[in-house]
Amino acid sequence: MCLSDAGNGLRNTDFVSSWPSGLHVGASWNKSLAHQRGTGMGREFKKKGVNVLLGPVVGPMGRVVLSGRNWEGFSSDPYLAGALVYETVDAVQDVGVITSHYITNEQESNRMPANGMESLSSNIDDKTMHEFYLWPFQDSLRAGTGNIMCSYNRLNNSYGCANSKSLNGLLKTELGFEGFVVSDWSAQHAGVATALAGLDMTMPGGDDFWGSKLVDAVKNGSVPESRLDDMATRIVASWYKMGQDENFPTPGIGMASDLTKPRNVVDARNSTFRSTLFDGAVEGHVLVKNTRNTLPLSNPKMLSIFGYSAKNPDHNGPSLGSSAWVFGAQSFNYDEFSNGFFGSAAVGNTPIAFNGTLYSGGGSGATSQSLAVSPFEAIVHRAYEDGTALFWDFHNGNPAVNPASDACLVIGNAYATEGADRPAARDDYTDGLIKHVAAQCNNTIVVFHNAGIRLVDQFVDHPNVTALIFAHLPGEASGKALVSLLYGESNPSGKLPYTVARNESDYAVFGPDLPEAGIFRKFPQSNFFEGVFVDYRHFDAKNITPRYEFGFGLGYTTFSYGNLSIEKVADANTDEYPTGETREGGQVDLWDILVRVKTEVSNTGGRDGAEVAQLYVGIPDEGAPVRQLRGFDKVFVGAKGQKTVEFELMRRDLSVWDTVRQRWRLMKGGKYVLEVGGSSRDLPLKGTVEL
Repeated sequence: MCLSDAGNGLRNTDFVSSWPSGLHVGASWNKSLAHQRGTGMGREFKKKGVNVLLGPVVGPMGRVVLSGRNWEGFSSDPYLAGALVYETVDAVQDVGVITSHYITNEQESNRMPANGMESLSSNIDDKTMHEFYLWPFQDSLRAGTGNIMCSYNRLNNSYGCANSKSLNGLLKTELGFEGFVVSDWSAQHAGVATALAGLDMTMPGGDDFWGSKLVDAVKNGSVPESRLDDMATRIVASWYKMGQDENFPTPGIGMASDLTKPRNVVDARNSTFRSTLFDGAVEGHVLVKNTRNTLPLSNPKMLSIFGYSAKNPDHNGPSLGSSAWVFGAQSFNYDEFSNGFFGSAAVGNTPIAFNGTLYSGGGSGATSQSLAVSPFEAIVHRAYEDGTALFWDFHNGNPAVNPASDACLVIGNAYATEGADRPAARDDYTDGLIKHVAAQCNNTIVVFHNAGIRLVDQFVDHPNVTALIFAHLPGEASGKALVSLLYGESNPSGKLPYTVARNESDYAVFGPDLPEAGIFRKFPQSNFFEGVFVDYRHFDAKNITPRYEFGFGLGYTTFSYGNLSIEKVADANTDEYPTGETREGGQVDLWDILVRVKTEVSNTGGRDGAEVAQLYVGIPDEGAPVRQLRGFDKVFVGAKGQKTVEFELMRRDLSVWDTVRQRWRLMKGGKYVLEVGGSSRDLPLKGTVEL
């Protein structure tokens, strides 16, 4: 079998597509697009002879704002992440899919043992585990994932790949997982213990813990022969389930070990999915400010462009003596990147990548571009067609600004990578550049390619900063997508899959937990005391006003909501606890539809556009969040048109985890509060239902 990175496209090979990152897909809020992306990626992996796609990522879940790998996942909300991972897994099944990293892998700092120090332990209670972190993995199992990857971190002071409670208990028993568990690269730290805990396959393999030693353990009775049979059965069953026994390419046929040497080329790209690459890039852009009708641009005579993230990196492709392209670090100082790669470093040295635009983040989840269009290249092409004058300066922090500019674009980024957590969620250099340009240009448009949350309060209220776009990590169609949005050929429809705060202190957990002096100095601990109150749940609980709330995003038209209807499904079983048998994903009646909610979405503007209708539920349980996302649908509505949106609430959506009965529980007799609108803080429709 051939296993390869990652959840955003094939890495370290040629003739493949660079897909929008998980965070970018999360910002699209588009289940159909997530499915199309999964299909396109899956076909590329298959054509290259890859049996197992090491993705998608639903851990980390965004608990730590500065976590280096948040960009690989979809969202800091488990419902949104779960819905999109379901679509992705379902689409990639032609290849085989691993849902990583299981579980509570929420930071890069101290993720691996080093210098006599053990990996960080994520210490979490049972209720938080089920209602937040396990939720999207449950969706991946319901979609039929063949594999789960156990992560580097310790879980309640037991290594993730040797934790019987999480692997045998939660995954294989409670959720009925029938596939195999594979370790992250070098995440196995014991032999017999991991075999008994539920690990089925190890990467990179070898005899350190298994191999001949596993044979000896079976012979001497330390590991039952039935456990070895179970390992093999799970692996082979997944292989057959994915249909890899018939007409599957030779494993690794398109994955050359050295791209600098002659070889038979396998071009995995398919022109059918060019529209998916483009649409995916477009829909993950989130417009959060647009004053004076700055956007879309209207026949500008002159544009001035500034910022290090506008142009392409200086090189793209494999280079002797450098692994920058392999790990998505072309835009970054690779020496700084590699020094912290194994996670012993607390943070990287700079929050930005000076050497060019970002198509993805860094590390094993990076994409390898066979072709990519930068924002500057796309703007030049459009300007040439329109006869627009262009001025640019990508080098100076205090550039000269031509006063004849109709608009000035400042294009920056916020870099993140595997192996190191981000040092900050803002940087003075870029914010200073923005303020310098805005002081001389009364129509300054700011664009961030951000691999995570980017704070903006140092400049966003400047009266000459008229527009702000979070462009995330769009993949190879980055420049084409941005120009299409800037000129109004596409209407922005992205929504934030996270909350943008005004201050760092507004978040429940901002930076990574680091080792403390005392008895645990060699055993770093991370206590998840905030429970399920991550991102908007925390802001709601503490009554903190964000800069831009979860689910927020502007477009070039406006929408209104009306005619809310709430209907309980006739004859649905609303007993307090589920009674169904356990299949992959848990008890089958967790997916029974109990309530249907309908609303009408009207386009009140003059342009066709898309709106993400969002349903939030307040569960009548003491200590529960004020509201939790429990439904969303992206609908395309013509100018002055109207569409009906229907949400289906399943038993799990309306349940809480009962730690005594160890089952999901409906709150009988209490009133569930249902709210519908365009963001977590713009919910004009409200109703209640009792079960």
